[in-house]
Amino acid sequence: MPNQDKLDKTYLKMASAWADMSHAERKKVGCIIVKEDQIISDGYNGTPAGFDNKCEQFHPMETFCNYGSNATVTKKEVLHAESNALMKLARSNNSSSGSTMYLTCSPCFDCAKLIIQAGIKRVVYTEKYRNEDGLSLLKKANIKAEEIKI
Repeated sequence: MPNQDKLDKTYLKMASAWADMSHAERKKVGCIIVKEDQIISDGYNGTPAGFDNKCEQFHPMETFCNYGSNATVTKKEVLHAESNALMKLARSNNSSSGSTMYLTCSPCFDCAKLIIQAGIKRVVYTEKYRNEDGLSLLKKANIKAEEIKI
C-alpha cells in the first residue's frame, strides 16, 4: 500500500485532470472524494445538467468599471466542483461521512458549509482560493485542511 503522501498527490493529480473537463475560461476546478481508499465521487465546476456549458458571460464597462473596459464574470448558475461532486454522491448509495475531499483550489465559504454538512473529515487542495473564509470555517468545524503542491 502506498504511503499517504503518495496517495494524496495521486488523488490531487486526478482532481487536476478532472478540472480539465470544465468549460470555464476563468478558473477550472476539479474535485475527487475518497473514502476507504476508493473514489466515491468526482466533479468539476460547470453549469447544471441541461444548461449550455458556457460558464462566463460578458458585461460592459459600466457594470464592472473596476475590471477595465470590459469584463467576463461567472454566471450565477455555475456550480462549484465540490457542489457537483457532493450532488453526484447524493444520487448514489455511498456516504461521504468520514471521507477526504481532494481539490485543485481550496473551498469557498458556501462550499465549506456543504463539506461540513456532508461529514467530510479532511480536505486536501493544491492552491488557496482568493478568499480564505472557507478554510477558516473548516478549521472552526475541526476539519483538517491542508495544501499540498503537486
